[in-house]
Amino acid sequence: QVQLVESGGGLVQPGGSLRLSCAGSGSIFVIYNMGWYRQAPGKQRELVAAITSGGSTNYADSVKGRFTISRDNAKNTVYLQMNSLKPEDTAVYYCNINGTTATMRPFRSWGQGTQVTVSS
Repeated sequence: QVQLVESGGGLVQPGGSLRLSCAGSGSIFVIYNMGWYRQAPGKQRELVAAITSGGSTNYADSVKGRFTISRDNAKNTVYLQMNSLKPEDTAVYYCNINGTTATMRPFRSWGQGTQVTVSS
């Protein structure tokens, strides 16, 4: 079983920055892809950014140039640095990882979600 714990959300003014973290624990053998999604009230969950095991990244058009995803494989952790935040970035942010457990079973896990609110 793989658990994810997120941290770093909060209230920030427009133009400010936040850094989200998501740490995986449990029976992890290897992690492949890691990503961040968000869901605003009344909207569908959308992919914000993703990073592969090789370090390749992709971003939603709405966050390109403002957000940076990174990972620390030794810590089973993925980060999302969010700069120049806008009110439209307000949402619950979820991390997601997939990989293989120590018993060689595939897994895909979600974090519990962390609220990001951008408001003056």
